Amino acid sequence: MAEISENRFDTLNDKVDDLIKLCAEMKRENQALKANEGSWRAERKQLLDRNHEAKSKLESILARLKAMENS
Repeated sequence: MAEISENRFDTLNDKVDDLIKLCAEMKRENQALKANEGSWRAERKQLLDRNHEAKSKLESILARLKAMENS
């Protein structure tokens, strides 16, 4: 009977070890994903800024063309 309990304890201990390893792996993966997210957010902001700048330049060019057309 004690042998069965010992066996069950070993099985449970192995499962706990597996969960600890899985938790550590998921933590590393989560940190990597957060780092990637930060990089993507910075790139997105940069692209939005460039898009806004290009839009402003186009609006300025169109206004100048209309002014030339009306003169």
